Amino acid sequence: MKKICTVLLFIIICNFSFAQGCSDAGICSVGKAFQLETENFKNSFEINATIGQGDGDVSIFTQSLTYARKFNDKFSLSTRVTYNIADGDLGSNSQLGDVYLIGNYKFKENNNKQWSVLAGWKIPLTNADAKDAFVSLPMDYQASLGTFDLFLGTNLNYKAWDFNLAFQIPVINNNKNAYYDEFSASNDFPSTNYFERKSDALFRTIYTLKTANNKFLFKPNVLFIYHLGEDNFENLLGDRESIQGSDGLTINGNLIGIYNINSKNSIELSVASPFLIREVRPDGLTRSFVLGLNYRILF
Repeated sequence: MKKICTVLLFIIICNFSFAQGCSDAGICSVGKAFQLETENFKNSFEINATIGQGDGDVSIFTQSLTYARKFNDKFSLSTRVTYNIADGDLGSNSQLGDVYLIGNYKFKENNNKQWSVLAGWKIPLTNADAKDAFVSLPMDYQASLGTFDLFLGTNLNYKAWDFNLAFQIPVINNNKNAYYDEFSASNDFPSTNYFERKSDALFRTIYTLKTANNKFLFKPNVLFIYHLGEDNFENLLGDRESIQGSDGLTINGNLIGIYNINSKNSIELSVASPFLIREVRPDGLTRSFVLGLNYRILF
């Protein structure tokens, strides 16, 4: 146990020391649906709070409520709603963000291997056009990307290992952001007027460590997120303009620690930071650090 704690402390210190940003449009947290382990209980309810620091010294506090229902040993549904608070030099914004609806189907286990698949939607509750004192705010201040996104994914569980592959595909773009860098007092954010974001592909590897009594679980994991094209916006001439350097690979390191209070209640702490980031992140998802706390009850 002492060795495990020493390793975890080292990882946490490294995460905060070398944190440069993060890029999660929803695909990273949606992957948790693969790890829905409710044992003999059919329902779970979660309260989550995450704090981070974005570009331009924007402080971002995100809260979410999640309900999941396991209908049988194979099929489960989960739904989540988010609320976002952002504050920085250009102003502040507090809004509901998105609603998620995710279905997960598990296939029969065979030789310690179990495949599962998921599909779902992200529905925006805002079109990313929030203003402060009638001045348009960049995407870092927005509670949602303003897109209706489709999620498709699969997972392989083998003993203590999980391997996720997932895609997040914007299907309907309702983004009405009106931020222009040319008219702003800040140079920290690119122009995102009527911003259009491309799809993401994710591959994640998770290893689960358990103590003898299963009171503590530790899940170090690495995420590879590839942004599949350059985002674009409408420039001052009314033409679509690509944002150079907005495509490419992000590699995130994430550490999750879970304390099972009893068979029904648990607390989860997570820290994350990237090892590699895209050159430009106009979607406003950059974080210099990410720290999350989650409470779950089964019933």
